[in-house]
Amino acid sequence: MKSPFSEVLRPLIAGLMLLFVFSLQAQSKFTAQQWQEDLRFLQETIHKNHPFLFKKIKAADFDASVDRFYNQIPQLEEHEILVGFSRIVSSFQYGHTVFGYWEGIIPYHQMPLVLYNFNDGIFIQGAHKDYEDVLGARLIQIEGKPIETVLALMRPVVPAENDQFVKAYGIHYLTFPEFLHAQGVMSELKNTISLTLEKEGKQFKKVVQAVKAERFPMQYGMVVPSDTWMESRDLSTTPLYLKHLDKIYYYEYLPESKTVYVRHSQIQDQEGEDIPTFYSRVFDFIEKNDVDKLVLDLRLNGGGNNYKNKPIVTGIIKSEINKPGKFMVIIGRRTFSACQNLVNELSNYTNAVFVGEPTAENINFFGDNRPVKLPNTQINAYLSFAWWQDKPQWENADWTVPHLKVDMSFEQYRNNEDPVLEAALGFSDDSFVHDPMNYFRELFTTGKIELLQSEVIRMMQDPTYRFFDFQGEFNKAGYELLNGKRYEEAIYVFNMTAELFPESSNAWDSLAEAYWKSGAIEKAKEYYKKAVSLDPDGNIGANAMRMLKQIESGQ
Repeated sequence: MKSPFSEVLRPLIAGLMLLFVFSLQAQSKFTAQQWQEDLRFLQETIHKNHPFLFKKIKAADFDASVDRFYNQIPQLEEHEILVGFSRIVSSFQYGHTVFGYWEGIIPYHQMPLVLYNFNDGIFIQGAHKDYEDVLGARLIQIEGKPIETVLALMRPVVPAENDQFVKAYGIHYLTFPEFLHAQGVMSELKNTISLTLEKEGKQFKKVVQAVKAERFPMQYGMVVPSDTWMESRDLSTTPLYLKHLDKIYYYEYLPESKTVYVRHSQIQDQEGEDIPTFYSRVFDFIEKNDVDKLVLDLRLNGGGNNYKNKPIVTGIIKSEINKPGKFMVIIGRRTFSACQNLVNELSNYTNAVFVGEPTAENINFFGDNRPVKLPNTQINAYLSFAWWQDKPQWENADWTVPHLKVDMSFEQYRNNEDPVLEAALGFSDDSFVHDPMNYFRELFTTGKIELLQSEVIRMMQDPTYRFFDFQGEFNKAGYELLNGKRYEEAIYVFNMTAELFPESSNAWDSLAEAYWKSGAIEKAKEYYKKAVSLDPDGNIGANAMRMLKQIESGQ
């Protein structure tokens, strides 16, 4: 017997189901098939027009990740697909090669907070006035997950050249709930995010409401205080690197240290005074006044047009200030793109001493992207096409390492201290060797072996050169010689390295390889055994064991 209620409920349930279906359709702008077609289009375009991007990821590995994602798409929500595309494009690990999630075709949200990764943790550097109580708090957890875990989970979506890029440009991904959910930080998608914070020695929880993503009032990565946005530092004074942030560049004379300080934060012309005119004025002041030092601050400089670097570099070369200890260049986590080119040129052609943090860019890199519009969703993937190489390939590295490594704690920031500038002002060594490896190479090639040995020992003991990776650079130089079949010279370099670093299994392994390739089998066996004894359970020891078995088998 039918219930009298069934006749009433049936059309109501049907209507609700239909409404639910319409709701889902309204939430999904594109079908799974459309997303999959866009993915294949992107894959084919990269292989056809951008195959040179396969430097840090193999084409086969890229294709495998695309295939996995393709099969996952029908089970994913639209924001998860957006993040998946971001992961795919970010796998090339070039900061200029990025998926255009910010275009807003698929909406996303953002916590109204500005984070900064200081040397003692991630802190809330700026916040909307509704969250003034969390200003200056250290971020401990997001949705119950430790911040270290969150950083590891979010790393694959950041189109990062290196970890410095993540600190500067990638940290804002931690404020996007759609990204947090897609990467497994949040178990469900929601716009209320629970944070565990620490302030004045006490931990507390705060629920933050994410808002529709928009450009917050920031300049060069730092929040600009206003009636609605709050800043965590003491605003009664302003350190030099945060002065005049409405300007691309400015200079100031510091009479107590006889220093000209220049902050230059884009490689672009400033309205009313282009770069050549500005630097002409700077160098004219240096020539006509009592100036002992020039500090060029590039720590906030994310790049621009590197064809505008020339007047800076040539001006330094011609100036009397171009001497060790007199020309200091501050670099850091936002030093990127065309500014990396400037850093490379200053390194190549001037006596600059670099101070601060490593840069956010590889020394040689792919830049200058072009948008590739996906046919169905119309979202752009921005793919690099230009290879910039200012240094020989063998001098390429993840970043430019400063000669003087200095960073900042949150307390220093809050109190307007600037330990980086202080280090630059305090440096005065006019005998400083900018490029130790080039110096050692010159001594080696000119036959000054005794001086080479004594200088290596002296500089290894001098804390001024703690930036230099002596063992790594010597090992690299040894392999350059070995690959060129200059066996005697390679053995000398590897032997010196082993004597300087007698506890390094890698040093003895490299020396053994040089003897093996030169035909000195007994020596090779002796030093492979030495490597095994120093690293019996590690990768170096395992490699040495394989080589010993290969030698003994006569292969």
